[in-house]
Amino acid sequence: MTSNGDPHITRPMAGPRVPHVDRAPLRPGMFAGEYRLGAEIATGGCGTVYAARHRVLLRPAAVKVLHRELATSAEMTERFLREAQVVNRIRHPNIVDVHDIGMLPDGRPYSVMELLHGTSLRALVDRRGRLSPQDALALLEPVCSALEAAHEAGVVHRDLKASNVIVLQGEGSRVKLIDFGIAKLLHPEAGQVGLTAVGQRLGTPIAMSPEQVRCEPIDGRADVYALGATLFFMLTARYPFESADPAEIERLHLEALPPLPSRFAPLPPALDAVVLRALEKSASRRFQSARAFLDALREAAGDAPPERRRSADAAAIFVELQPFPLGNGIPTLLDDVEATLGAAGLRLFLQTGTVVVGTAVLADRAEERLAEMRKIVEVARQLAGSVAPYARVQVHADRADVSDLSGTPEVVGGPLLDFDAWLSTGSNLFTATARALEGT
Repeated sequence: MTSNGDPHITRPMAGPRVPHVDRAPLRPGMFAGEYRLGAEIATGGCGTVYAARHRVLLRPAAVKVLHRELATSAEMTERFLREAQVVNRIRHPNIVDVHDIGMLPDGRPYSVMELLHGTSLRALVDRRGRLSPQDALALLEPVCSALEAAHEAGVVHRDLKASNVIVLQGEGSRVKLIDFGIAKLLHPEAGQVGLTAVGQRLGTPIAMSPEQVRCEPIDGRADVYALGATLFFMLTARYPFESADPAEIERLHLEALPPLPSRFAPLPPALDAVVLRALEKSASRRFQSARAFLDALREAAGDAPPERRRSADAAAIFVELQPFPLGNGIPTLLDDVEATLGAAGLRLFLQTGTVVVGTAVLADRAEERLAEMRKIVEVARQLAGSVAPYARVQVHADRADVSDLSGTPEVVGGPLLDFDAWLSTGSNLFTATARALEGT
C-alpha cells in the first residue's frame, strides 16, 4: 500500500466527538494489533501508511493509521473503517486487499492492507513524461475493470486520480486501485447510516465531476468523468484544468470547455473525442459506464500510430512562482514566461498554476550542441532577471526520451524530466546545474 499527497476537499458537517487521542507519533517497533510497525511509507490527506510485519506469521503488510487530528471526529473514524468494508465488498484483483481493521489503544483506527511494491501513476508520468496511447490503454484497462466491479457492487470510488493508481514493479501493466476512503455506497444495507450529508463536497479538485462540485447525487458516471481527466493527464502530463486555487479548478469543471489533449501532444482526433465525451458536464452525455469508456479508448488507441522514442541530449528551463500572493499579475506573468520560452525555441512541456517548464532537443554535433546550450542558459538567465523576485528559474541539461511523431523533435520523458533529481531547494532566483554549464 502506498499513499499520496494530493489534497482532498472534505467539508463534513459537525458530528459527535470521540475521546481525545494520544498525539505521540508512532515509532518503528510499536504494534497495531498483531502487526509490528516499521518505517513510514507515506502520508496522505487522511492517514499515514507504515510498512509492517505480522508478529507470528512474519507476513509483510501495510498499516494505515488515521491522522491524529481526524481521529477525534466520529464521522472520520467511521469513514476510515468503512473503507475496509467497501473494499471487501468488491473483492477485485486490481483493488488493494484489506486484511484487517482495528483500533490503537489511544483511539486511532487502523487498517491492515497488502504491501504494494510499485509507484503511483502520477509519479510514473511525472518521471517519464506523457504516455503513448497504447501505454495509457494498457494501464487503464485494469482500472476500468476494477471500477466496473465496484459499480456493480454499488460503490462509486469518487476520488479516482493518477496518484490513486499504483503500477506494480516487475509485473508489466498490472495495477492496483487504492484509497476508497470517500467511496459512495449507492445502496446502503438496511440500518446502515450514510456518511455523506446534503451539501457535503468530497473529492479532489483536479478530477472532480461537476455533480460532485455542485454537491448533487452521483453514480458511476462521476468516476467516468475522473477517467477522462486521468486519461488527459496520462496523454499530456497535465490535467485539463489546473490552477493554484482549488476553487478556480472547481469553477472550470463547472463552466469551461476542456482543452483538446492534442493541443499538448500529437494525438489523433479519435482520442480527443474519447476524452471530451468522458469530460462532458452532464452525466447523461458521458459514456454511461467504465466499460463503454474502455471500449471507445481501445478503438481510438488502436488507430493511433505507435510512438517511437529515441534518446538524445536535451535541456529544460523550469520556472516556479514564489510562494507569496501576486494577485491578478499571475496570469500575465505566466503568459510572459511562455512567450519567452517559445520565442527561444523551447516547447512547453508543463504548465500549472505555479510552474512552467520548457524543453529543447539539442543537436547531435558537439559544437552545435554547446552553442545551443549556451543560448538556453542565457535565455534562462535573462528570464530570471525579468521575473525576479516573483519567480525562480532553473536550467538543466541531460539525456531525454525524444519523439519525432509530431514532425519536430519533442522531449517526452527520460532523466531530464526527473525534476526531483536536479531542482535546487535553495533560495537563489537563478540556478544552472553543472550539466547545463558544461562548455558555457
